[in-house]
Formats: sequence, structure tokens, C-alpha cells
Amino acid sequence: MSYGFKAEIWGNYACFSRPELKVERVSYDCLTPSAARGILEAVLWKPAIRYVIDEIAICNPIRFENIRRNEVGFKANALTPKVASGKNREQRAALLLKNVCYTVTAHFEMTPAAEASDNEGKFAEMIRRRLTKGQHFHQPYLGTREFPANIRIITNDEPGATPINESRSLGLMLYDIDYIYETNKQGEKVVKDFKPTYFMAEMVNGIIDLRNVEVLR
Repeated sequence: MSYGFKAEIWGNYACFSRPELKVERVSYDCLTPSAARGILEAVLWKPAIRYVIDEIAICNPIRFENIRRNEVGFKANALTPKVASGKNREQRAALLLKNVCYTVTAHFEMTPAAEASDNEGKFAEMIRRRLTKGQHFHQPYLGTREFPANIRIITNDEPGATPINESRSLGLMLYDIDYIYETNKQGEKVVKDFKPTYFMAEMVNGIIDLRNVEVLR
């Protein structure tokens, strides 16, 4: 058995970066399933549960805005631990989404990490309570940390926003990240590698149905 719920997510700006465009950020047309899962995990994350995104409804018209931002030119490593120096700053363009609002339908499933004392009803109540009170373990964000996300639970008394009346293909979109684990010499489970997965996003009357989507690996 799994427990489902709906949440409304909105914000002024968002950037769900396309991985094939690395130098200057270009956002997907809408919230990706992996970004939606990350926002829910900011509200409540436990090893015993795994969120599954069933549906994403786009409730505001898709609008882009081009801005320029100051970024750094390379990643930190052992040889260059400091990346915030003046010589390393670069100005880059970013194509962002503006004034976004989504309704996310999701459920969670128990994982092998669940203990005997864990049960679905307990976690369902914790998620509902934290969404109702606006609690989260860290600030949820819309793609990148400089674009904070607002989130609230949708109930019969407080229905969510209405999806836009638009249908079209949004093309190939990131679905999630598959992590490959290995056990190190200390017996700890660590990430060895990761692999992105994709799907063909089809928006029908403003809704992307993910229940029976074909995941491309």
C-alpha cells in the first residue's frame, strides 16, 4: 500500500538546467520529476521512504526570461580549493523560467532500509503535518538554490491552482538519476557512479502524467 498526496509549488524564478548545455544554463520548460522529488525531500527525508512523482500540472503559462549572472569558471579541487577569487569570476547568460506554479501529485513507498517500527501511516501523517505547517529541513528550491520554492499541501478545503489549457510535446526531459553503489574497505556503502535517465514529456491540458511513462536509460 502507498499513500498519495498533492502539493502546490510556486516561485518567482526557476531554472531546471538541461544537462546537455553546460556553459550557460538553459532551463527545461517546466519542473522535472527529479526536481519535484528533491523539493519533497527538503520537507521530509527518511531512508525508509522513497517518493514517486505521479503527475506534474503546470498552472502558470510557460514564460522565459534571459538574465546574466556572475559565476565561477571552474570547480574546486585539491589543487585549487578556493574558487571565489576575483580572477575566477565569469559573467554568463541564463535562460530562466519566470513566475512558475505547479501542482505535484506524488506518493511514497517503503524501502529496504525501513525498520520494524516504521509504518506508512506514520510517515503519511508526518508529511501532511509538515506541509500544512510549512516546515522543511532545508530551504526547498526551484532548480538552483538562489530560486527558493514555496510549497503547501492541497486539500479539499484548499484546492490547488488550475492547470493551463495547453497540450504539446516538451521533448526529451530528465527523469531521475540512477546511482551505482559499491562497498568500500570499511564496509560502507558509497556511490561509485551515477547515470541520468530520461523520458519523453507530453503535456496534455497542462498535465504531465508520469504513472506509465517509459524511462529511457
